[in-house]
Amino acid sequence: MGISINTEKSMPNVLAMIMAGGKGERLAPLTLHRAKPAVPFGGKFRIVDFTLSNCINSGLRKIVVLTQYKSHSLERHLSLGWNFLNQELGEYIMTLPPQQRVDEHWYQGTADAIYQNFYTIEKENPDYLIVLSGDHIYKMDYSKMLAYHRKTKADATVGAIEVPCNEASGFGIVEVDDDYRIIGFQEKPKKPKPIPGKEDLAFASMGIYIFNTKTVREFLFEDAAKSSSHDFGKDIIPAMHKSCKVVAYNFRDENRKKAKYWRDVGTIDSYWEANLDLASVEPLFNLYDANWPIRTYQGQYPPAKFVFAQEFKGGRLGIALDSIVSSGVIISGGRVQNSVLSHNVRVNSYSEVHDSVIMERVEIGRHCKIRKTIIDKDVKVPSGTTIGYDLEDDRRRFTVSENGVVVVSKGQVIA
Repeated sequence: MGISINTEKSMPNVLAMIMAGGKGERLAPLTLHRAKPAVPFGGKFRIVDFTLSNCINSGLRKIVVLTQYKSHSLERHLSLGWNFLNQELGEYIMTLPPQQRVDEHWYQGTADAIYQNFYTIEKENPDYLIVLSGDHIYKMDYSKMLAYHRKTKADATVGAIEVPCNEASGFGIVEVDDDYRIIGFQEKPKKPKPIPGKEDLAFASMGIYIFNTKTVREFLFEDAAKSSSHDFGKDIIPAMHKSCKVVAYNFRDENRKKAKYWRDVGTIDSYWEANLDLASVEPLFNLYDANWPIRTYQGQYPPAKFVFAQEFKGGRLGIALDSIVSSGVIISGGRVQNSVLSHNVRVNSYSEVHDSVIMERVEIGRHCKIRKTIIDKDVKVPSGTTIGYDLEDDRRRFTVSENGVVVVSKGQVIA
């Protein structure tokens, strides 16, 4: 894999810690065998690749990925695709599972995950600590947020995105004054406090934080000694704003589209919608910006291939329209439309795949009809199978989402 590293930026006194241990229960069954950040996305990526790419593109070179739930798939992906930094120069991306260094508990919350690993932080001794989530899709230059943090002389800075007030009930809202200093919090409010001067917009927390390391240490240790949810958004930030300067940073989107893009693909429906958007003519999220590359692990796969055009008159034509097709895919006389295909997928003759997400090593037999379906890895779909056309029948065999997206589990045997 060719790696293009931005060497113009450098933040040597900053340590980034990425939360990547979440179960992602609402994304089941895609998370039955892997943590949410390890779920494939966009054909060739994993969800965690977007946060990691943001780090590299922002000039961050010291990155710790905190793992916990079913971490094998994630750790393997990171070891294969994210091992290019030079540890001899003090650069690294390393995984850190629960050490039980403090007590016998696993991570009890986002703040507890940092607290339990403060030994590692103190060994690195960074001036600033950036805490990130590994399960969101977005583009952000964290160096700009750090510059804002330093300019405002804040003790903590919270990344925030503007959301319409009538849509704020699904977010944690931060209330700010005219200088964007945080003065209050609302959890999924029906009537959110608007941003001063923008009465129809509110600030939603993105789960992105920058702290002065020495300051946050005090609050983390105090929180660890009491009963709480041990969460940054619910416990640490609300405690800090009472005695420290805590400010909101208005999200600057490096996606460079009219509307800012930040997605938590935490449900089957939102995951399916975000994937299919990538295959549209003008997707909301741009994967093709050379100035902001999204990196990942890429195996040595052959090129994609489409065959049997010579038999088109007989109805046998290998074709893909308005779709993302990854390396190693063979569309052998089948038709794919409005879909996302990962590596080493095979679609055999006379089969049709519409509005679907097909993951690695899936083989779709002849005369199949697949619609509005997510098929996880290592599934062989028998010839003549129909999925996505009769939801009552599908519910007896598969998982079906609230909006009618059918999910075939990893390695599931279809009768």
